[in-house]
Amino acid sequence: MTGTDQKDYYKTLGVKKGASSDEVRKTYRRLARKYHPDVNPGDNSAEEKFKSIQEAYGVLGDQKKRDMYDQYGFYSEAGAYPGGQGGGGGHGPGGFDFSGFDFSDFAQAGGAAGRPPRGQARGGGFSDLFSQFFRQDQEHIPAQAQAGEDLEYSVDIDFWDAIKGTTLRLNVARHEPCGQCRGAGNIGQGTVSCQECQGSGQVNQTVGSMRFNLTCPRCQGSGQLRDVCPTCAGQGRLHRTEVVEVRIPPGAQSGSRLRVPGKGNAGQRGGAGGDLYIITRVGTHPVFERKGDDIHMQVPITIPEAILGGSIDVPTVDGKARLKIPPATSSGKRFRLREKGVLNPRTSHRGDQFVEVKIIVPEVPDEASKAMMKEFASLNPQDPRATLFD
Repeated sequence: MTGTDQKDYYKTLGVKKGASSDEVRKTYRRLARKYHPDVNPGDNSAEEKFKSIQEAYGVLGDQKKRDMYDQYGFYSEAGAYPGGQGGGGGHGPGGFDFSGFDFSDFAQAGGAAGRPPRGQARGGGFSDLFSQFFRQDQEHIPAQAQAGEDLEYSVDIDFWDAIKGTTLRLNVARHEPCGQCRGAGNIGQGTVSCQECQGSGQVNQTVGSMRFNLTCPRCQGSGQLRDVCPTCAGQGRLHRTEVVEVRIPPGAQSGSRLRVPGKGNAGQRGGAGGDLYIITRVGTHPVFERKGDDIHMQVPITIPEAILGGSIDVPTVDGKARLKIPPATSSGKRFRLREKGVLNPRTSHRGDQFVEVKIIVPEVPDEASKAMMKEFASLNPQDPRATLFD
């Protein structure tokens, strides 16, 4: 199975094959935050990259799935567990059923090279090759504990909640530990239909363009699960919606990722629970524009204030502040108010506020004002455009 449809999950995450679980997890979280659709709105390539990263971590982040992927070069839920009934009835080792697959095209292609004729291809040759490839231990391996999945929720918060911090109450749909079996999945009683195969004893597996029937790895082909909790069907968890209280610290910005430990999905059959990650999207403000930890804004000033200078009041995230305007200030001049920006929750330092002044030219309807402006122009004959023609 080395066709072009194979996916290199290690390459997708950018880690080596021998990377530790901790390294895989840290790399995944870094990449997921970088390419998350909420951080890259409208970027289809980032969204596809995010999906590939999620798929890769879904396999490499689970040791059992990773072992299968390392051994066979692919992973699927249907082939996640070794074992199966194998043997007769057209099932090869590991529970693969080749009885319904036509190998004639492969045999025809290989006939000139001395391979078995078409009539023998179904019972030997290619079928045997697949049987050897998927050969696994035939002894029964019981279902093992599996860690719960992490969950991600995006929330919208307004500008001031991001600046000051807030507390949200979220309805989180998650898997919670089963109360009857306390998450173990096994209470020593009860027989239920296997949810993995819907009681059929078999599941389908698609590899490239080929489709196989496999013995269900969960019930070992019986279609029934014995001695399991009837409430959760042996999974150790149930789907519920829980109200989770999340504190958004001051200084959150769009794309901030907050971790709530243990509030992801509960593990299966006693496995550890996952975490809940909250990704924030911050609303805009009509006056302030936020860039990282800094605040930017425009303030209008009059012609006399621009010419003569003075002190004016400007709004900040903390309230009013005094800003000194020096004489002969041009429109577009920027001033800096130190530490009047947003508090950074990681460094505990505040950003700055940058104020750009914009001179407002009023209409002059009365003749007296016009006469004063003409007199001002005659007293100040300098041409501000003279240097344009040098």
